[in-house]
Amino acid sequence: MSRYRFRSEPLALDDAARASAPGQFVRLSDGWTNYELAGPPDAQAVALIHGFSVPYYIWDPTFAALAQAGFRVLRYDLYGRGFSDRPDVEYNADLYDRQLCELLDALGIRAPLDVAGLSMGGPIAIHFADRHPERVRRLVLVDPAGFPLKQPWMAGLIRISPLGEWLMDRFGEQILVQSLVKDMKYPERFPDYTERYRAQTRYAGFRRALLSTIRSGMLTGAAEAYRRVGQQKKPVLLIWGREDQVVPFAASEQVRAAIPHAEFHAIDEAGHVPHLERPDLVNAILIEFLQRQP
Repeated sequence: MSRYRFRSEPLALDDAARASAPGQFVRLSDGWTNYELAGPPDAQAVALIHGFSVPYYIWDPTFAALAQAGFRVLRYDLYGRGFSDRPDVEYNADLYDRQLCELLDALGIRAPLDVAGLSMGGPIAIHFADRHPERVRRLVLVDPAGFPLKQPWMAGLIRISPLGEWLMDRFGEQILVQSLVKDMKYPERFPDYTERYRAQTRYAGFRRALLSTIRSGMLTGAAEAYRRVGQQKKPVLLIWGREDQVVPFAASEQVRAAIPHAEFHAIDEAGHVPHLERPDLVNAILIEFLQRQP
């Protein structure tokens, strides 16, 4: 694995850091996972999976709305993000699948649950449903990644080792923070979005995890898994912001072709995070879908 020493990550994600972090922690086979669980213990469970680099707080309005609606809601930081550990392993579908399986087992969530994935959380949810169909009741995909997309030139350079490590060390925080502006149609409405993000970038292992995730194909290599899940005929809700600049709205055609029976909602006046920009509308759609009788 990578032995590059990132000078831009001066902090260790240790016991002291975890003691001041939000949520709770559980030790899994690859390290500590930071999570939050709310709602009645015997209610229908819903797992919320965040995207490429913004931690579980990206689900704030959805988490609160689902808990208030009576669901047992779980959200967690993927390895390498937020306050979850940054193991020195390959950040691929196997790692993320293992993390979710072990987290559910540790929390005693064994009945079929609903799984929602945002952006890169989409292919993680898809791989989970593909590998463990008996554990999934319904799927929700919000502006999901997983299909080939035209990449900016910088993404090509980042894939090259050790050039990618040097670029991420010198310019990574600047590049990542500036890219957050593309998440929303109206970023000015979320003035603390970038500052909240910066906290995780100081902990050792963050950049290594992102580089490994990019290089493993997590963002673009899930097309076949989407098609297999489409054959399962599980209820699937697909939500997409019309102004998405990260995973463009046109990419929704690929997901709909792979899962033809998916219920599709295009959200006007929203970018890559429609659940955050238009929470009242998206929460209403989501809750109605999850409460719907078979």
